[in-house]
Amino acid sequence: MTPPVWLKIAAQRSGQQAGTLGHTLARYQEMEERSTEALAAELDCTPETLQWLSLCRNPSEDRFAEHLFEISKRFAVDSQKLAAVIRRVEVMKALSEGSQDADQPDGNAMLLAARDRLRDDEGKS
Repeated sequence: MTPPVWLKIAAQRSGQQAGTLGHTLARYQEMEERSTEALAAELDCTPETLQWLSLCRNPSEDRFAEHLFEISKRFAVDSQKLAAVIRRVEVMKALSEGSQDADQPDGNAMLLAARDRLRDDEGKS
């Protein structure tokens, strides 16, 4: 069965709408430099299935497991793999927002701490 003509356009538009899996999948592709085909392979599905997934809303935090299960079941996608993609985007978003927080004196504090640790370790060799 061929997909509807409108599916590709709708999936692209959902990539621009926060709160949709389309947006989450698009961010993941950008972050991980993945093509649609590579992401489809990672999730063990077809590019067309990714388009259908894109039209879904992100699982809500209070019912994440339940929503994830329903989405995964509906589109025959591995729920653990899909959860890993969603959580990766959420973590990167939280880290990005945390580094831009005005309450932080220095957005690079975590990076500086990592550099300090490296310097300490280098001296022990």
